[in-house]
Amino acid sequence: MDKEIIRERHRERIRGVEPLVQQAAETLRKRATPAEALLWQALRGRACGRMKFRRQHAVGPFILDFYCPEARLAVEVDGEIHDSLDAQEHDSLRSEHLERYGYRVLRVRNVEVLTDLPGVLALIARAGEDVCVRENARAGEDAGTDGERGG
Repeated sequence: MDKEIIRERHRERIRGVEPLVQQAAETLRKRATPAEALLWQALRGRACGRMKFRRQHAVGPFILDFYCPEARLAVEVDGEIHDSLDAQEHDSLRSEHLERYGYRVLRVRNVEVLTDLPGVLALIARAGEDVCVRENARAGEDAGTDGERGG
C-alpha cells in the first residue's frame, strides 16, 4: 500500500457509533472490574504521562476500555475471558481493524494491573510517547520539513 494512502487512512476516524453501543459503554462505565477501576484511578486527571484518557469509549462498533485521543492509544484490560482461542482471535481481528485506522492497541492483563500497577503505567506512558513521537515526525514529513527548520 502506498505511503500516502496509509497516512490518509491514519487520519480517518471510525465513524457511526450506534446508540446501542453508546448505551453499552455507559453501562460498562458503571460496572468496572476491580482492575479497570484501579487503572482508571491511576489514569484520570492526566496522571500518566500527562495523557488524557477516556474510559469505556465507543469507537465505531467497539468499546475501548481506555482511550487517549491525543496519542490514539487504546488500552484494553483483559481478564480470563480473553484466554480462549476464539476470544484471542476476536481480539486480534479487532486490534487489526483499529490499527488500520491509526489506533494503537495496548493489551494488559487484569492480574498485571492488580499486582504491578506502576509497571503497567510505565508501559502505557511509553506507548503514548512512542505514538506522539511518530505522529510529530509524520507531521514534519507532511509539512516537507523532515524535522529541520527551513529558511
